[in-house]
Amino acid sequence: MFSKILIANRGEIALRIIRACKEMGVATVAVFSTADENSLHVSLADESICIGPASVSDSYLNISAILSAAVLTGAEAIHPGYGLLSENHKFARLCTQCGISFIGPSWELIQKMGDKDQARSTMKAAGVPVVPGSDIINDSNEAHKKADEIGYPLLVKARSGGGGKGIRLVERSEDFLNEYALARQEAQNTFNDDGVYLEKFLTKVKHIEIQLLCDRHRNVVALGERECSIQRKNQKLLEESPSPSITPEIRNKMIAVSRQAALTIGYENAGTIEFLMDTDGHFYFMEMNTRLQVEHPITEMVTGIDIVKWQIRIAADLPLTFEQEDVIIRGHAIECRINAENPLLNFRPNCGTIEFLHVPGGPWVRFDTLLYQGYTIPPYYDSMVGKLIVHSKTRELTIRKMKAALCELVIEGIDHTSQVQLDILSHPLFIKGDYYTDFMENEFDKPLLN
Repeated sequence: MFSKILIANRGEIALRIIRACKEMGVATVAVFSTADENSLHVSLADESICIGPASVSDSYLNISAILSAAVLTGAEAIHPGYGLLSENHKFARLCTQCGISFIGPSWELIQKMGDKDQARSTMKAAGVPVVPGSDIINDSNEAHKKADEIGYPLLVKARSGGGGKGIRLVERSEDFLNEYALARQEAQNTFNDDGVYLEKFLTKVKHIEIQLLCDRHRNVVALGERECSIQRKNQKLLEESPSPSITPEIRNKMIAVSRQAALTIGYENAGTIEFLMDTDGHFYFMEMNTRLQVEHPITEMVTGIDIVKWQIRIAADLPLTFEQEDVIIRGHAIECRINAENPLLNFRPNCGTIEFLHVPGGPWVRFDTLLYQGYTIPPYYDSMVGKLIVHSKTRELTIRKMKAALCELVIEGIDHTSQVQLDILSHPLFIKGDYYTDFMENEFDKPLLN
């Protein structure tokens, strides 16, 4: 087991990893920008090192500064959390070259699954159903011809990156060439890679993901599924587990193909395979996240398995101590992301000083946050300031518990999205479980903006 781990991240996920390390008796090193000098992860870690100014590119994406901090402090491993460098294969490779364990899959796997075109081909070869589409097409006329064959509506999608960037919806043939050019330009500007491919746009779909843990001894275990269909502009807002929408047969099939895919590619550590599922129960591979997910706590709630601790153990070459049949889903869990945004101003991010903070309590209520009273939120980073997670015996009870927790949550000094979450939980379609990835667009964005 490692004696010291550096956390190459910030905010609530850095705190989450520090807590897991403390429980395991592992020392921690926090890195921080000048804007994060007063952040909680800096004070709670055993050691901390400033790695640059406020800008993400000069600090949390500064690979040389992070590796230098690891060498200077004698850290044996680096946990990247999510976002930032967590799916950067160059960073993972440099960690290995420096003799530092990267807590995640190999850099080769990160590179393979980060290239969405290659990931599609890999999963298709592994027997995983994929959305009808094309390979990378660089010629606009050839792409237009292929688009007409696939049919509209369709998506032009960037090969690299994520978070909803580099995606253009095309609904008519006459719009294709313009949207294709815009997608390539956006992909180049965002990811320095203008490679794009085409994919049939599925309507009325669910976003379902399977959480995997895979050790280096070819043990692959699926920890059930998460429903992530409540999204705004391709960014998840609320997640729940188990999904209210899938049958045991579909669940078993999803788990089987996900485990087989992980075995086929020799996957290691935590990973998530994301699917789109239509109203007939047909599901298709969308992408694989080769990292810890923001929404991992709901899986921990329903399984009792600490995913972060197992990430660390697997990276230290320890085998899983449980098998697939040992995973039992108990009850229901929901996570609401709390963002420092004003929903009445088109969800405009904001920052400010936390004048008063009250965190909800009670059995099976968890608030993962970077906030404390008197903390000033810097304007340079992601707007998510916390995740409220609750668990109960049934979905109905869990919805009621989450509503109570949201009503108890008090954050004064900034605008935030807790009221939007309450509105979602109270919506008849959500209560029925009859919602899809277009839920926010159809049910909330327009009323809020009006």
